[in-house]
Amino acid sequence: MELKDIENVELEFLTMEDYQSLKDLMIASYTSLTESFWGQTHIQLLLDKFPEGQIVVKVNGILAGCALSIIVDYQKYEGNHTYRDVTANYTFNSHDPNGDMLYGIDIFIKPEFRGLRLGRRLYDYRKELCEKRNLKGIAFGGRIPNYYKYSATLDPGQYIEKVKNREIDDPVFNFQISNDFHPARILKGYLEGDRASNEYAVLLEWDNIYYQKPDKRASTPKRVIRLGLIQWQMRSYQDLDELLQQAEYFIDAVSGYRCDFALFPEFFNAPLMAAYNHLSEAEAIRELAKYTEEIGDRLSGLAISYNINIITGSMPEVKPNGHLYNIGYLCRRDGTMERYEKLHVTPDEAKIWGMIGGHGLRVFDTDCGKIGILVCYDVEFPELSRLLADEGMEILFVPFLTDTQNGYSRVRNCSQARAVENECYVAIAGSVGNLPNVHNMDIQYAQSMVFTPCDFAFPANGIKAEATPNTEMILIADVDLDLLRQLNEFGSVRNLKDRRKDVFELKKR
Repeated sequence: MELKDIENVELEFLTMEDYQSLKDLMIASYTSLTESFWGQTHIQLLLDKFPEGQIVVKVNGILAGCALSIIVDYQKYEGNHTYRDVTANYTFNSHDPNGDMLYGIDIFIKPEFRGLRLGRRLYDYRKELCEKRNLKGIAFGGRIPNYYKYSATLDPGQYIEKVKNREIDDPVFNFQISNDFHPARILKGYLEGDRASNEYAVLLEWDNIYYQKPDKRASTPKRVIRLGLIQWQMRSYQDLDELLQQAEYFIDAVSGYRCDFALFPEFFNAPLMAAYNHLSEAEAIRELAKYTEEIGDRLSGLAISYNINIITGSMPEVKPNGHLYNIGYLCRRDGTMERYEKLHVTPDEAKIWGMIGGHGLRVFDTDCGKIGILVCYDVEFPELSRLLADEGMEILFVPFLTDTQNGYSRVRNCSQARAVENECYVAIAGSVGNLPNVHNMDIQYAQSMVFTPCDFAFPANGIKAEATPNTEMILIADVDLDLLRQLNEFGSVRNLKDRRKDVFELKKR
């Protein structure tokens, strides 16, 4: 049939009224397996057990293609299995409504309708069904009907590799690969009587990137996350209570907009050093470190009371051995709190304050996905964010403190690069204004921003939101984590998947 002859194409659920047309379709489609068409009893069993999984495509009202499927508990079939196994000896008792994988029993297109991409419509329906029912994905044993031509010189694995490299043409296998299926293993003795494939098949899988592992907790995993960035004004405060009063003001504001995260800048508590201006810079910052634990505890309390995850920027911390570090806290809204460290200190921090770099690098689990936190200078080292991306990071938070515009530009440009390289969102927040009464903290320059990858689902310039430079304000932006999954699987480029791990490798000690 030619395109000009098509009046309409429709997907419909299979019914028993379609059986005679279905039988004719199967006989026409499987000329080498003429005794293998499904009988009325088999089709009735499938319709009784899983009517939603049996779909047909009709062209001008004529049955042109069909897809049959069941749901299985996939751990029973991930290893070697046969067609008889997965269909429970053709009874379909293997169908499990509570299973986690859609298993393709059959898919076929009538020869005169091939070339119209009707098979793609059937596959797309199966994918949508997986997403609707929150299944891990689709699996099926794919025939390799051209293998008999090469079986004398190639084993099935070699044959598949040559097909993937376009050295051998196999229209069936190529079609499945083009529909985002990937080979998992070779199945021996899969379909009895399939001489063209020498009874071999390839276990093909498609992964549902939206799959969420069932959770018995009374919560729904969020996929659209609202970020609240606090562009903090450096000003004088009489004491810790006054500083935290200002912090609570901002937390209240972003919480009022139902933000999931509040991000404070690096050293937002620096104004408290004004009381120690008579001391050397190294002594003053050690006095400031005495407030750190209390600030963390009190912000953790605010995280609970305002129902928001708070990233506390960073603060100085003195260990019992006298070493000075730059650290911060992730205060979750469930009351748990975890610590992170700045790994790379700037030459100025080392020289003037005697600060040293930490050692901890990890991804944090939250109720809004996996996040990473890098403090200021750390974002200029791409290895760190790549390691976090390898652990599943979806949002990278960067609290920073820069005095000049060129220092800010380093943080900004490197942060935007990290978003592209690691297919993640990057949120940066800094301080603005002046602290004339605090040595080594005189001036600040910042423009808080949220960066995205650069692809069709995101802003063309990779900027989701940006604050006004050098102005005290909050910046609120929504980020969709599902868009990252789509990018990872189907992006114009795939920076994470296309790495040449055969050439280079990155490890965390």
